[in-house]
Amino acid sequence: MTQDFTRDKPIYSQLVDLICGDILKGNLQPGGKMQSVREYSLEVGVNVNTVQRVYKELESMGLTDTKRGQGTFITTDKARISQLREDMKIELINQFLQSIAAFGFSKEEIVQSLLRKDGTK
Repeated sequence: MTQDFTRDKPIYSQLVDLICGDILKGNLQPGGKMQSVREYSLEVGVNVNTVQRVYKELESMGLTDTKRGQGTFITTDKARISQLREDMKIELINQFLQSIAAFGFSKEEIVQSLLRKDGTK
């Protein structure tokens, strides 16, 4: 299953976001072992060096731990995962607000639309 990537963001960054999403959705469990760099690079269809960069980035973010000779594991730090959830929520909200503001909608219009339960006018 190769991954489709967009051109507006580096591939490694898209993969970091993908893995973060899998952690938040529970597809990757705390303490769970991640695929090897080679396995993951084959799965998503990118160069091994790109996946190495992804794994290094995840480790620097405190989301994974690499144990020499054993592999890379998802952090068991619940506070770190909770912080990731909050950070991603804020990032997605900001992206949404920037996108919709580009069309000239005011913050008030956006809030009113979000507060409507059924999505009608």
